[in-house]
Amino acid sequence: MKAKEIRGMSSEERLKKLQELRNELMEEYGKSSMGGSPPSPGRIRWLRRNIARLLTIMREERDIE
Repeated sequence: MKAKEIRGMSSEERLKKLQELRNELMEEYGKSSMGGSPPSPGRIRWLRRNIARLLTIMREERDIE
């Protein structure tokens, strides 16, 4: 997900996407903590970066505080 895509979203869409990514991240952490190898090893890093991008843009535009 690119910053340009995030900026094109509405405030509600950003919040929804943020919640989806956080839920997916928790699932991935759960899989890895149970000893299973994740299907795609870079997925956790990708999720964390996209969550950070969302939060950064939301803070820049004052959607959240």
